[in-house]
Amino acid sequence: MSGTAPDRVAALRDRLASRSARIAVVGLGYAGLPMALALAEAGFATLGIDACPTRLRRLAAGDSGMRHVPQPPLRAAQRSGRFATTGDWRRLSAMDAILICVPTPLGPHGEPDLSAVEAAARSVAWHLHPGQLVVLESTTWPGTTREVVQPILEAAGLRCGEDFWLAYSPEREDPGNAGFRTADIPRVVGGADAASLHLAEALYGAVVRQTVPVSSLEAAEAVKLTENVFRAVNIALANELKLAYGAMGLDAWEVTAAAGSKPFGYMPFFPGPGVGGHCIPVDPVYLTWRARHAGAPARFVELACEINAAMPAHTVRSLDAALQCHGRKLAGSRVLVLGAAYKPGIEDVRESPALRIMELIEARRGRALYHDPHVPVLPALADHPTLEGRRSQPLAKALARCHAVVIVTDHDGVDYDAVCAAAPLVLDTRNACARRGLRGRNIVAA
Repeated sequence: MSGTAPDRVAALRDRLASRSARIAVVGLGYAGLPMALALAEAGFATLGIDACPTRLRRLAAGDSGMRHVPQPPLRAAQRSGRFATTGDWRRLSAMDAILICVPTPLGPHGEPDLSAVEAAARSVAWHLHPGQLVVLESTTWPGTTREVVQPILEAAGLRCGEDFWLAYSPEREDPGNAGFRTADIPRVVGGADAASLHLAEALYGAVVRQTVPVSSLEAAEAVKLTENVFRAVNIALANELKLAYGAMGLDAWEVTAAAGSKPFGYMPFFPGPGVGGHCIPVDPVYLTWRARHAGAPARFVELACEINAAMPAHTVRSLDAALQCHGRKLAGSRVLVLGAAYKPGIEDVRESPALRIMELIEARRGRALYHDPHVPVLPALADHPTLEGRRSQPLAKALARCHAVVIVTDHDGVDYDAVCAAAPLVLDTRNACARRGLRGRNIVAA
């Protein structure tokens, strides 16, 4: 795109307004694929780029592999000709805007791991040319876009704000929540400069109902962390209250539900066996890491992370105590973990507390089985190598063999009546039984 910087801004703005701009989405996972389909639905020619050949083959066959991205909208976008997938990074050179939606996990020592972001930025830099807009969507610490991504993009000589534009807009997907489509969720946008912000607003404004501009890249990065820290801290509070009320002989779920009847000044959060997914276990660590480097440790957030991380061990201790009350030891017992995904209705096992619970059961010489209607086989997981390849057991068969059941994820479609009738012991970490009116001496809340 030739001409001066203002000319290039105007030309790209016009292409975005007319939906003639070509958009690339780098990373077709839980956040990138829904965004790519929303772009295609809005009328943009959208190219999805991913480094995983297996994922690309699956998508080419019209299967996302994710329950929150069903086949009909994926195949409709493919038939329309507005959505295609590739592993060929050279095609970035033909794009007008490039969205980076790659994972930002934790490293082996609990530190932020930006290797996927850095690799994607280098691939973009190799094909970057004047007139393009680059947006990072991956959750990260405030300063990443400006301090990490921008220098990589500028390494070949192009300059942000003159030759290309750079923005940050955090993804806000909630897999399994059918109440909010990507296009319905407001998008926060921050730019490296005024022109970058203007173009990012034009891009997302053509796709979603509302954009929320903020003053800087760093403010936009902090918004996503704030959203998930809020949830992490409140879940930790619910977990701590569960322990305190349990020691007093009180039902934390009953107390929380009753408190939730107050129409102002209170928002109910419920306890559980731990937290999972990318957002709650990982994102607060990105904030605490950055806060320590800024000389202002976020001690409250760090404590919340510690409380939530301790819940799988508490669950297994509760299981051990309940088994002893039923005349058994955990060592030598077969335990059916009900639910491997980190929350109901999805197949995502990232950071799921079920995985840690299974490992802790076996560390105490118990035998851990699992049943999950959405997770037929546990995938390769770097942090849980001993669990790779394990298969979900048929429920009736597993119930006939087990000495205890631990309800970790309360999927719909599970016959909880049959579970409570067949299992000698049911340890319920989700209040799933009480919500269904199921009670018995073999049901223990934990």
